[in-house]
Amino acid sequence: MGIFERYLSVWVGLAIVAGVVLGNLSPDSFAIVAGLEYAHVNLVIAVLIWVMIYPMMVQIDFSAVKDVGKSPKGLILTLVINWLIKPFTMAALGWLFFKVFFVEFVDPQTASEYIAGMILLGVAPCTAMVFVWSQLTKGDPNYTLVQVSVNDLVMVVAFAPITALLLGVSDIQVPWATLLSSVGLYVVLPLVAGAITRHLLQKKGSDAQLNAFIANLKPWSMVGLLATVVLLFGFQAETIIAQPQDIFLIAIPLMIQTYGIFFIAFYAARKLKLTHKIAAPACMIATSNFFELAVAVAISLFGLHSGAALATVVGVLVEVPVMLSLVAIANRSRHMFADEA
Repeated sequence: MGIFERYLSVWVGLAIVAGVVLGNLSPDSFAIVAGLEYAHVNLVIAVLIWVMIYPMMVQIDFSAVKDVGKSPKGLILTLVINWLIKPFTMAALGWLFFKVFFVEFVDPQTASEYIAGMILLGVAPCTAMVFVWSQLTKGDPNYTLVQVSVNDLVMVVAFAPITALLLGVSDIQVPWATLLSSVGLYVVLPLVAGAITRHLLQKKGSDAQLNAFIANLKPWSMVGLLATVVLLFGFQAETIIAQPQDIFLIAIPLMIQTYGIFFIAFYAARKLKLTHKIAAPACMIATSNFFELAVAVAISLFGLHSGAALATVVGVLVEVPVMLSLVAIANRSRHMFADEA
């Protein structure tokens, strides 16, 4: 894991502080950036989101999907958790905390936006950081690639309808046109661009050239993420100063969700008698989120200044330290799997 990935929570924390400080010192500058919109899409944020997502999509090798039949139990586990369990538990936790437990601390409109942001996190399974978690748990890299590739293909067709369903159940108005355009802009197009880039580079030379290209792109992905965080917190700086406790309130159900999903996946992996090199990354894929996509869609659906956008960014702050703790748990439980006994 590189220095950016290892200390991502630190960088995100610093970006949050920078955004809040700059947003209060120069609110007019952020207002100008916020006004650069076309068809409900902020152009600056859209560029930064693409800078984040594109390098991740180049890593995906869809030719690996042909190996889907090899050891299918791990893939089935990941798909069931990602698409049949995780989105619904996230929605339920969001409703429970912000409509019941925290109802006295957050106004109803803001609570609904926080729930929406949590739902977007829950419906967006992780794409890129999964390779880091798999490596740290000594997972099978080829099998991890198959899992990620299949999940991305499912996401193209499942993200929008599940998101709309859960937002509708939560009594949140769903702008279908904006939702579908967001999926196209932030899922389909980056996937296609990444696949074309990968094909062209592999056609020109060896995998070494492709790997070098990916390595050169990775720092830009982090730059895009941190710049987006600075802008988002700059846009909401005055609200955050007035209500700093909201970040803490959002983090509580997000942490419960992350640990809960991991242990559900871990228990199922043992029952399915998966090997550790497949079980560990399967649990990580099932647990982590594609927070870049969640941030982008939250901004498109609810706006730069929305509680939904804030909730997705808090997801970035929470995820990395929690996932590192789960990596430690996965590694320490290696003896619990038959292949490692």
